[in-house]
Amino acid sequence: MSRWLLTNARLVSDGETIETDVRIERGRIDQIDGGLSARPREMVVDANGRYLLPGMIDTYVHFREPGLTRKGSIATESRAAVAGGITSFLDLPDTLPATTTRRALADKFSRAQGRSSANFGFYLGAAAGNLEEIRATGPSESCGVCICVGGSGRDDAIEDPDRLGQYLAATPLPAVLYGENSAVVEANRARALSRHDGDLKASVHAEIHSREASRAALDLVSRLGDRPRLHIAGISTIEETEALETGGSEHKRTTASTLLPNLYFMDADYDTLGNLIKAEPSVKTEADRQALRRALSDGRIDIIASGHAPHLLREKGPGYNAAAAGMPVVQFALPVAWSMVAARMLSPEKLVEKVAHNPARRFGLRERGFAREGYWADLVLLDAGRRCVVDEQTVLSHCGWTPFAGRKLPATVAATWVNGKLAWREGLLTGLVPGMRLDSGFD
Repeated sequence: MSRWLLTNARLVSDGETIETDVRIERGRIDQIDGGLSARPREMVVDANGRYLLPGMIDTYVHFREPGLTRKGSIATESRAAVAGGITSFLDLPDTLPATTTRRALADKFSRAQGRSSANFGFYLGAAAGNLEEIRATGPSESCGVCICVGGSGRDDAIEDPDRLGQYLAATPLPAVLYGENSAVVEANRARALSRHDGDLKASVHAEIHSREASRAALDLVSRLGDRPRLHIAGISTIEETEALETGGSEHKRTTASTLLPNLYFMDADYDTLGNLIKAEPSVKTEADRQALRRALSDGRIDIIASGHAPHLLREKGPGYNAAAAGMPVVQFALPVAWSMVAARMLSPEKLVEKVAHNPARRFGLRERGFAREGYWADLVLLDAGRRCVVDEQTVLSHCGWTPFAGRKLPATVAATWVNGKLAWREGLLTGLVPGMRLDSGFD
C-alpha cells in the first residue's frame, strides 16, 4: 500500500507545529491540509494528535558490511533503524575492505539495493594513496569524504594540516572529520596502565580518551583557514562546544554533530554498564553532557547522529583492554533523542532541525529531511504520550543487545514510512524493504 491519508496529526517541520492531515501518493507527500477526505483505495491512519515528524537522517553509522557481518549488516541494521525512527543513513567507510575506492562504493550500493529498509548513502574514506580516487568521485557516487584525523592504532589518519588541505581541495563533497589525537591517547593509556598496575576498568575509558584527545579535529580545522563544507563529527566535551560557531547551519562553513550516547549517558554509568558503553568518542561527565545539550539549543551543534557501532556481546568483555569500542544505538534513536524534548532542552521543532533538516542541508540530500508537499514521504509517527519500555521490544540489531536495556524512554515510534511505504508499525516490521539510494544536490 503506497496511498495513505494521515489525519489529525501534529506535523512538525520548518520550525513550526501544525494540526493537519497529510496525504501520501506515489511515495511522496501529496497534500498537507486540514479536513482532507479519504479517496478510494487509500489507507487511513488516525494520528489522534500524535506528532508526525520527518524521519531522522542519521549521518554517522557503522553498518559493518562488507567484511564485518558477524557484527551487523545493511539488512539487519537498517531494519533496526526504521524501528527507531531513522528513514535515511550515511554509512562510514571503516569496513573490510575499507571504502576508499569508487569500486568499493559501487559494491556497497549494490549490497544495499533491495536489502535496506531505510534510504542509504555511503562515505568515501580518505587513505594514503587515494587522492585521485577522491578527486574523481562525484556527488552521484558518495555523500561525502570521511577523514580520520587521528586514532590509536590507525594507519589511515591524516594529522598534518597541509596534507589534509590537499584532500579537502580535491573534492567538492562535504568533508567529515573525526578522530582523536593519537599521541595524547597513547600517553593517557600509558599513565593509566602504570597507575592501575595494568588492571583497567571501564571507568578509565573517559580518562584515556580524554577531552584533550577529543580536540584533534577542531585543532586541525583552526589551522586550515576558511574552507567550505567541513563537518566535525562526534563533539563530546565542554571545551569543544566553546570553540564552535553559533548560528544556523545553512550559513556556516563548518558544522558539527554530537552522538546520542554522549547526550544520554555520563561517566557514572560506567559503574553499572561497564564496557557496554565503551565507545569513541568516550562518554564523559555530566557537565559535558549538559554542555552538549546547551550547544544544541543555541546552535553551536547542528546535528544529532546515533554513532551506531554494533559489536557482539562477547566482544565487549570481560576485560577493558580487549573490549571493543562502540555500541548499537539505531533501534531507539528517536526515543532517546526525544529525551532532549522531555528535559525541556529542545523544542520539538528544534529537535527536528537537528535530526532531519540540518543533515539534509549539510549533505545536500534532495527532497529529504522536511515534511513538504512534493518531498519524499519519509515520516515518523511519534507517540510522546507513551513511554518506550526497551525490554518489551525485540532487539533487531544483529548483535542482539542494547545499552538501553532496563530503560523507559520518553516516547515511542508508532510508525515509520520510507518513500511512502510503511516499514514499521506498533512494534512490528511490515516486511517491506523500501530504502532508496540518496540523491545529493551538490554539483
